Amino acid sequence: MGFKGFDWDVLLRVALLLLTLSAPAIAIINGWSEALVFILPIIAYQVADLIRFVRKSQDELNQFIESVHYRDFSRFYNEQYPSARLQLLHKGFNEINSTLKSINKEKESQHLHLQKIMELVETGILSYDTESGEVVLMNDSLKKLLHLPFMKTIHHLEKRDQELYQAVQELQPGRSKIATAYTSNFEKSTLKVLLSATAFRSEGRTFKLVAFQNVSEALDETESRAWQKLLNVMTHEIMNSVAPIASLADTLKTRLHETAATGPSPHDLEDFELSVTTIKNRSVGLLRFAEVYRNLNRITKLNLADVAVKEVFANLRHLMHPTMAQKNIALEISLEDPTLRLQADKNLLDQVLINLLVNAMEAVKGQPEPAIVLSAYTSGENTFIRIADNGAGMSREVQEKIFIPFFSTRKNGTGIGLSLCKQIIMLHSGSIQVQSAEGEGTAFLLRFPPNR
Repeated sequence: MGFKGFDWDVLLRVALLLLTLSAPAIAIINGWSEALVFILPIIAYQVADLIRFVRKSQDELNQFIESVHYRDFSRFYNEQYPSARLQLLHKGFNEINSTLKSINKEKESQHLHLQKIMELVETGILSYDTESGEVVLMNDSLKKLLHLPFMKTIHHLEKRDQELYQAVQELQPGRSKIATAYTSNFEKSTLKVLLSATAFRSEGRTFKLVAFQNVSEALDETESRAWQKLLNVMTHEIMNSVAPIASLADTLKTRLHETAATGPSPHDLEDFELSVTTIKNRSVGLLRFAEVYRNLNRITKLNLADVAVKEVFANLRHLMHPTMAQKNIALEISLEDPTLRLQADKNLLDQVLINLLVNAMEAVKGQPEPAIVLSAYTSGENTFIRIADNGAGMSREVQEKIFIPFFSTRKNGTGIGLSLCKQIIMLHSGSIQVQSAEGEGTAFLLRFPPNR
């Protein structure tokens, strides 16, 4: 309404001015030239009044724009101005001022909160212009982390720690990496930092925001736990092989005492030789396993050989028989084709099968008639070895986790046995699957590709 009133005021003044401007022509036509003495001052006054009228509003607007330009929102415009047409204009200016002042306070509050958050977080934050290298933000945590009280440009970091500077410069937005930072307080020290970066544009400039998180303690703790688990794993795997060796050696010792008086028969000598050979082969395999486990992540080639599955099963039966007999566990071996052979690293294959048999022995513990079936067959071009038990079985949730390193359902388990089995089978370009149902037992199926 105010602006409509302003428009009518302007139109009225223009109309009156046009009417006054036509008066001289009328006076001249009618021969009233003397009237011009009175008409011309009236015209001059109307023009001056129109200019003053428009300029007054323009001046008010210019003053308001200047206040906004210099962010001066404290100015108050008198809404009781004598001129009614400017009262609404002043009221509008005051409302705009009030809104801008509220927005400015909100931004200042957010900025203050952000500063406090930046001071509280332990993560170092650095923001800089990617073109000029000018540092626009560096929080206290980063200053303490790097022992660097001030940094005008990111290039200053190059003089202090070239390796860290290079890592920051090369880090792509959206990526993370571990870098080493060298600090120099009273004495030089190193620490591991996790660098994370993002980028954004503002006012035509590109900025890079980098987060520095000290992960030295976390890495040290993780490394310590890894070493502890490694020791537990090695103990677990060695015990899986040493226990049946010890049991077989004890049985051999008993047989030797029994035949000491009468002397061993040819059949006894054959058994003694087979037992000693089995112990020797498993010991060699155990040494090979220790070496392979230590370098498992660097293995690129297996000691592949043409292996007779029947021979592997026979050795396993002889090795595990004393332990299974002691626990009244029946071991059934089923081999469709006695001539079945496959390409494998025999020592590692033995280790996998021993591990699975030991797990099966644990699974059937407490069953009235514990039994394990070890079988092998071919399907299509693949060779399969299956180790099945009539134990308690596993839930679907457990089945999804059993191959995850360090997951174990046993109180004293290390959770690495099945993970290691999977890695070994994968090295053979094969696969391992579990088939289980609660109350119905469990079966592990090993698949080996065609002989290469």
